[in-house]
Amino acid sequence: MDHYLQVFVTVAEKKNFSRAAEELHMTQPAVSQYIRTFEDNFGVRLLERTNKYVRLNKAGEIVYHHAKQIVGLYTKMHHLVDDLANKASGTLSIGASYTFGEYIIPHIIAKMQSLYPSIQPTVTIGNTSDIAQLTLNHQLDVGIVEGHIKTEKDLCIEEFTDDYMSVVASPQHPLAIKHEVTIKDLEEQRWILREFGSGTREAAETVLKRFEISPTQIMSLGSTQPIKEAVEAGLGISLLSQWTIQKELRHGDLKILKLKGLPYVRKFSIVTTSSPFQTKALQVFLDLLKHDKSLTTLNDTEKE
Repeated sequence: MDHYLQVFVTVAEKKNFSRAAEELHMTQPAVSQYIRTFEDNFGVRLLERTNKYVRLNKAGEIVYHHAKQIVGLYTKMHHLVDDLANKASGTLSIGASYTFGEYIIPHIIAKMQSLYPSIQPTVTIGNTSDIAQLTLNHQLDVGIVEGHIKTEKDLCIEEFTDDYMSVVASPQHPLAIKHEVTIKDLEEQRWILREFGSGTREAAETVLKRFEISPTQIMSLGSTQPIKEAVEAGLGISLLSQWTIQKELRHGDLKILKLKGLPYVRKFSIVTTSSPFQTKALQVFLDLLKHDKSLTTLNDTEKE
């Protein structure tokens, strides 16, 4: 790969010539010379420099956006060629939405590392649209997302497992002792939900609309863990993926409320680019993902 491109990307991300030089194992004057030559080739400045910062200007943002795609494609190409003669190894960049990324991916990676220690995974957690876009831009090798994805001709989207979502409350909550709750019961409660834009909030809005529930109060929190803490503390109820509450259910810290028509089922999808080539590292990860018995076991339990 053109070393000038790598130097530019590193400076843009580190926002500092000294830190970039350290990362690249180069001297600062050498990095500065690379950047000057790189800008001369474009005939325009790409970085704004002061004594306090280095940052991209408009032209630099365009070059950086495409440079990241080129770097991603080059890395993938290198691994594909290397795979012809070697076992699964090298870097694997994985993206996932919050529920899957925080509660499922660590277990998949642990299993993969025990079987293929030469694979070097990195994980990016974000909302569904961000993960899909990063995959499309070749900045991620694969994404695992929830909810709806805008169809792109260069993306391959494959549904691979179900996620069961239920309304939960503290065991001390008045509704927890009822054999089955009613719509009126749920309307009178404070609902503690994820922020707008998350797949979990999208699912909650769908459930509220489907059951024609109009909560008297909704509290929004930015991640699942504080929602669980708030529900355990008796602040309200929530709709959560049963993947995220396994420990709390086992320890008796949360209880699923029974409502006819629940659990709500949503799909998780694997997102990759439409390229006909996949590295061995990606193939290994996808095989483990699709055949993970823990996912099948949980789904079979919830169907009963």
